[in-house]
Amino acid sequence: MRQGPDAQDGAVYRLLALLLALAATVATPLQAQVLSVETYIEEWDPAAGEWVRVSAEDSPKAERFLSAQTKARLPAIAAYGPFRVIDPTRASMVGVTDGAAPHQFTAMLRDFPDIAALEMIECPGTEDDRANMRLGRMIRAAGITTHVPPGGSVRSGAVELFLAGADRRIDDGAEFAVHSWLDDSGREPRHFAADSPENRLYLDYYREMGMTQAEARSFYAMTNTVAHDDAMWLTAQDMRGWIGQIDEPGMGLVAAPNAPNPAIAYLDLSQGFP
Repeated sequence: MRQGPDAQDGAVYRLLALLLALAATVATPLQAQVLSVETYIEEWDPAAGEWVRVSAEDSPKAERFLSAQTKARLPAIAAYGPFRVIDPTRASMVGVTDGAAPHQFTAMLRDFPDIAALEMIECPGTEDDRANMRLGRMIRAAGITTHVPPGGSVRSGAVELFLAGADRRIDDGAEFAVHSWLDDSGREPRHFAADSPENRLYLDYYREMGMTQAEARSFYAMTNTVAHDDAMWLTAQDMRGWIGQIDEPGMGLVAAPNAPNPAIAYLDLSQGFP
C-alpha cells in the first residue's frame, strides 16, 4: 500500500509488510508455512535519493497514515468484500472493487438498511470499471455520504466512488490520485474522439454525479493529463476545489516528486468496450 506526497515538503511515504517464512517442511504439511509480519513506515529522502525508515513520532504524515490504518483494522460488525460495517449507520471501505462489488453493496444494505455514511480509508481503485460506475450510481441512489478521513487514500477508480456521495466530506490529511484509463488494446482516452462512447462513459457519469457539462469536461481532462502508468496526487484542498467546496478553482494540483512512482490499482476496461 502506498501513501502520496505532502504538498509542503514533497515527502513520500509507504507502508511495507515483510512476510518471513519461519518454517516449511514436507513431513508436516499442515504447518508448511508460518509467517510473521513486520510493518514500518518509510519516507522518501530526496537529498539522499533513498527511502528512510521513520517513526510516527518523527513524522506527522506517518502518524496520520497509521491512524487511518488503525481505523482500517477496527473490528467490523460484518464485512462484504471491501465494505466493512462499523455500526448500523456507518461502513468503511478498504480494498479494491471488482465485478462483485455491486452485489456486495446490495447485500450490505439489505442487512443494514440504515447505513448513511461510507468512510473511504484505503481505496486503491477497481478491477472492473463498468461495475465500479454501477456501484457509484447505487451509492448516490441510496443517499449515502462519502467521507475521506485524515490519512485516507482514494485512488484511481475509487475517486469515482467518492464523487458518488450524496454529500461528500474531505478531512485535512486525506489524499487522492488520478490518471488516465487504458483499454485491453493499450489505448488511452487521447486515442479516441472527445465525444466517442469510450470518453462519454466518464463524462456522462460525472454529469450524473452533479457536475455541469463544463465541470465534467474539465475534471475528466485533468485526470487524463497523466498517463495510465503514472499518477497525479491531489491534496484534500485540491479535491475540495474540484467539487466546489472552496472559493478558488481547484488548480493547485500536486504531482508526485522525483521519487519512485507509487503502485495504484488501475482500471480494467477489458470488459468495458466493444
